[in-house]
Amino acid sequence: MSNLSTTSDAILACARSLIVAGGYNGFSYADIADVIGIRKASIHHHFPSKADLVRTLVAQYRKEAETGMANLERQVSDPLEQLRLYTGYWEACITDASAPFCVCALLASQLPVLPEEVGLEVRAHFRSLSAWLTSVLERGVQRGQLQLMSTPRAEAEAFMATVHGAMLSARAYGDPKIFAVVTGPHLERLASRLPRAGSRDGNGRSRERAERKSR
Repeated sequence: MSNLSTTSDAILACARSLIVAGGYNGFSYADIADVIGIRKASIHHHFPSKADLVRTLVAQYRKEAETGMANLERQVSDPLEQLRLYTGYWEACITDASAPFCVCALLASQLPVLPEEVGLEVRAHFRSLSAWLTSVLERGVQRGQLQLMSTPRAEAEAFMATVHGAMLSARAYGDPKIFAVVTGPHLERLASRLPRAGSRDGNGRSRERAERKSR
């Protein structure tokens, strides 16, 4: 913790690791004080309540994620490669245990017991990630790189759920390799060979399949 610039940064970093390890109710200010080596009163000075602390943490986490997605957009133009790099990022984080679980995905599983202000920030993260994935999928369809079974928005939600579910499975089995086992086939399906030109609708779905459903 000594390399962190401020006490509040140290508190937020410690809280993040404790949430990933045990969830919202899995830590207290006493735990943070013991790890960092400060008094609980110092934590209350920066964050009067636990809800204030976690709300700030999640808002910071969302901004970091949005910055990461923006950087990815600038560095890589290929939509399929963006999806691969996104899952590759999480695969690496799970493998080296630097970030074995998405903070917001974990907190989302606890929404019924979270303070309202924390829940609002968690939902904002999901909306932001879904919007980015939707835009990536839309561009992939437009370029003829991706094959969708549903609308880009629905596929984005499915992709996000697959990634989060893969994190859960990797944790349940105690095996980081499970993440790629789960996410790999999903990426392969999206990138599977497309039908002949002109056989897809504006959402990237097979017209032949859509016609069969309409009969």
